[in-house]
This record gives sequence, C-alpha cells and structure tokens, in this order.
Amino acid sequence: MRAETRHQLKQDRFSRVTLATAEKTVHWTVEHQNTLIVAGVILLVIVGAVFGSWYYLDQQDQKASADLSRAVRTMSAPIQPPGGQPPEPGTETYPSIKDRAQVAHKQLQDIADKYPHTHAGEFARYFLGLTSEQMGDNADAEKNLKGVASSRNADLAALAKFALATVYRNTNRTKDAVDIYNSLISKPTQTVGKTMAQIELASTYQEGKQPEEAKKIYEQIQKENPGSEAAQIASGRLEQLK
Repeated sequence: MRAETRHQLKQDRFSRVTLATAEKTVHWTVEHQNTLIVAGVILLVIVGAVFGSWYYLDQQDQKASADLSRAVRTMSAPIQPPGGQPPEPGTETYPSIKDRAQVAHKQLQDIADKYPHTHAGEFARYFLGLTSEQMGDNADAEKNLKGVASSRNADLAALAKFALATVYRNTNRTKDAVDIYNSLISKPTQTVGKTMAQIELASTYQEGKQPEEAKKIYEQIQKENPGSEAAQIASGRLEQLK
C-alpha cells in the first residue's frame, strides 16, 4: 500500500472515531456543561494525535501524543473521597477539582509550547481552556478557547465555542453566550449538534429569568426531535417552567 494511501486511511480513522465518540458525550454535556466535555473526545484525541503529519511532524505528533496521554490521565484522575477514606492503592487522586486542574494545566501548557503544530498541541490548547475554567481563571480560559475557536478544524472549533459560551455565562456575559449558541445552532457540527446548542441556549434564557424564550426553544426541540433524548430533556425543563 502506498504511503499516501496509508496516511489518508489513518486520517480518516482519526476523524471517524473521534467524532463518533464526541457525539456520545452530548447527554453529559447538556446536563453538566463543559466540565468534562473532555470525557468523550479525550481518549480518541490521544489516538488521533498519533496519525498526524509526515516525517518530522508525524514524529512530533507521536511524542506529543504520549505527553497528552499523561495529561489526560491527570484530568481523569478521581477526586479524593470525602470522610478521609483512603484511595485504592496505586490510584492517582487529588483533593479537589481545582488541584487536579492545576497539575493538568501545567502538563498541557508544556505540550502546547513544545508541539504547537501538532494535533495533540491543538487539543492541548482546548483542554487548557477547560482547566483554566476549573481553576477559576476565566480570563485565561477565554484566551485559550478563543484561539481554538478559530481553528480550521470545524469540529474542534465548535467544541471550543461551546465551552467559551459557558465561560461567558459564568461571568455574566449572557449576550455573548447567546450569540455563540445561535451561531452553533445555525451551523451545527458533528461534535456540537443543533439540539445540543438549543438546550444550552434555552437553559441560558431559563437562568436569566426569560421563561417564555426558553419555553419556545424547548417546544421546538420536542417538535423537531420526537422521541429523542433531547426531547425528554426538553420535557423535563418545561415541567420546571410551570
């Protein structure tokens, strides 16, 4: 098999598997916003980073992938259980989400600095935005997520925009969050679908004491997606508005 063909097959495999896994995270993301949007994409990013560019960049991607794997394990490490219960032997744990994010953030920053032109480096910048938000540094989260939001990778850019909208909501910049959700609704991707953005937009209106606007969107979701998980979520939210 020619090298070009092998390379294309690897790239196709990366795209299919990463995006398919991201779609499976919709329900969690809808319920918990961006805290672990990592969950669906993260493992496949590690795999995908290996299937990078030619020659030097390919080698760089593999090195970056190994480092990203370590950072991912940190981001996925459990928080120490309450009541002083000892963790399982050999298990990496942290006393809080913030403490875990601080360690992962340093690892991710090193990847982004050392491997800026790799797939893993690009995803590291996205995860930097998430860990910054978990650390309470909304300014740094916004900076990193804005950078990734302009990526030529439309699916990764959509994830960054989605997370950025959460940062705006957390900092009372509701209009900016609404604008992002509307843009994602008008141009859905495989990682952030229309209903995913609609539910978060409706939730934003609901939190902002605009129940009628929220109701319209929830009813639209029910109409356009009968019998779906999104419709069930919308029904539950509508009950809350009564």
